[in-house]
Formats: sequence, structure tokens, C-alpha cells
Amino acid sequence: MTNVRSPVAGLRNVSREDMLVHGHGACPGCGYAATARNIAKILGPETVVYVPASCLTVFSATYPTSAWKIPFLYTAFENTGAVITGLKAAYRRRGIDANVVGMAGDGGSFDIGLQALSGAAERNEDVIYVCLDNEAYMNTGIQRSSATPFGAWTTTTPAGLEIQGNRRFKKDLAAIVAQHDVPYVATLSVAHFTDFVKKVEKAKSMSGFRFLHCLTPCVPGWRIEPAHGVSIDRLAVETGMWTLYEVEHGVPRVTYRPRKMLPVTEYLGLQGRFKHISEEDVRTLQSWLCGKWKVHYDEEVEGPPCIIVRKDEGMGHDGDPLHGL
Repeated sequence: MTNVRSPVAGLRNVSREDMLVHGHGACPGCGYAATARNIAKILGPETVVYVPASCLTVFSATYPTSAWKIPFLYTAFENTGAVITGLKAAYRRRGIDANVVGMAGDGGSFDIGLQALSGAAERNEDVIYVCLDNEAYMNTGIQRSSATPFGAWTTTTPAGLEIQGNRRFKKDLAAIVAQHDVPYVATLSVAHFTDFVKKVEKAKSMSGFRFLHCLTPCVPGWRIEPAHGVSIDRLAVETGMWTLYEVEHGVPRVTYRPRKMLPVTEYLGLQGRFKHISEEDVRTLQSWLCGKWKVHYDEEVEGPPCIIVRKDEGMGHDGDPLHGL
């Protein structure tokens, strides 16, 4: 993958007018809300948003109120790709040039909505698809999705006596979408805001199917302090858990490269969903990340030393199958 230095985006040109306004019901420190708010702000008032079943539906527009200043629609969990296709066709029929955007979670994109996402990408529909990835089905009780990282606790991958959290590695959805030969695919993080703005502005300026994949920390699901979301987003990139890149017309480019790989324990240690993780699982995850680092940055790297801070005995498994709640 090619490395490039991203030019400074026109931050001063970003509108100060919010399309998703204050007064919604998101948790304090919600990464989902911060990401959706900034994307909608950059896209501007000529935008229509579709959201399937997700936290964003619940906290942004519970009948009869709405925190959106732009048209907002929702239907079923699995329909994002199909609904935004229909919306764009309807606006085209009426001669209206609108930014049609779908904002779906990882459950509605990686799993339940993958077929509609793939169909819209294969047809190269003229829409923007945003995956707000908080790495589990947070809205329905913190169940595992195929975006859940290795070792993470969820209510369906508990930290038990025999099996400690999720046993599978995160699906690379951005790479799957890029294989549909669409005009634009990018990964984003609000912790790298210049890069974030540049990518949303680029998606806005293009036509055809555009896919934006955003890492969005979840305060209750990740067991984090509300003030730590941006720091955790940043550490995800510095440890290799998240890579910032784009694929424009089939050409991949890294848009931010860390100076060095930080130990993955610096990322894990801020999150209660990993508090049970064993030394063996840390080594397994670090080894996987070194392979991922090689693919994205074309650099061989030995895993940095990972120090696990041992918890008090009282923090051990208490027999509850939902340990971690």
C-alpha cells in the first residue's frame, strides 16, 4: 500500500452549522454521535440521511422529536443499501441533487445488512454509505458482531472460565467493499480530524458509490470513561488496531502512518471489555497486528513488549456468565 502525506484540508471552510443538533439522547462521550454529527455538518444542508435500527435511530429521532435539521428516514435493520438506492432514484426523478447518505452500524453493515450493502456497491449507486463501527450490537445489549475484535468481552462472548471473550478476528469490511471496484473507500477516525474532514469532503465531491468506515468508541459497550473516546481512537491507530487509508478508483493509499507501533496493551488497558485478557491472548493479538502492519505499511515489525497490569483478585471471574457488566 502506498504511503502519502495528506494535504491540510480546509478546516476553516467547514460549516459551523450542525445538521445533528444538541438535545439528542446519546451517552456522554458517544463516538457514534460525534462522528455522525461531524459527517452531517461537512455534507451540509443538501443532505438526506437514512439510518437503520441502531443507537443512532434511538437517540437522534425518537417520535415525536428529532435532533436532525435535515430529512431523516429509517426502516428495517438490513435495508440500508436498498433504501438509499431508492431514495437517490426518487430524488433523481424529481430533479433534485441531494447527498443521499446511509449511516449504519457494524451489525447493520458487517452482518445483517451486508447483502444490501454489496448490492448497492456492485451497482455503483450514487450514494454515500457510512459504517459507524462500535464493534458490537450495542443497541440491543452488546452482542458480538463480526466487527468485534479478538479477545473482547460481549454478552455473547463472555469472559468465562474456559473461553475468555471473542475468539475471532475482526472482519476487514473496507477491503471487501473495495473489491467491488467502487470509486471511493476510506477509513476514518475523529481523533485524526484533518484526515477525517478531507475524506468526507472528497466523498462529497465524487459520484458513484462511496464507503466511509468510521471507528466509533462506545462508552457502555467498551467499558470506557466518557472523556477517553478520542484518546482510544488515537491509540487504535498507533497500535495498529485501526489503519487510516483510502482506496480511490482502485488505488490504495495510507493517509496516516504512525512513527512506531505502540504495544497493543496501551489500547486494551483503557477498556473494561479487555480487562480479563490473558498474556497468551495478548501475544496472539499482537502477532496478528504485526502481520496487519506489514500488509498496510509494508514494514516488518517485531511485536513491541506488552505489559499486562494485573488486576486485584476481586476483579476475577465471579461465576456470572455476563461477567463484565
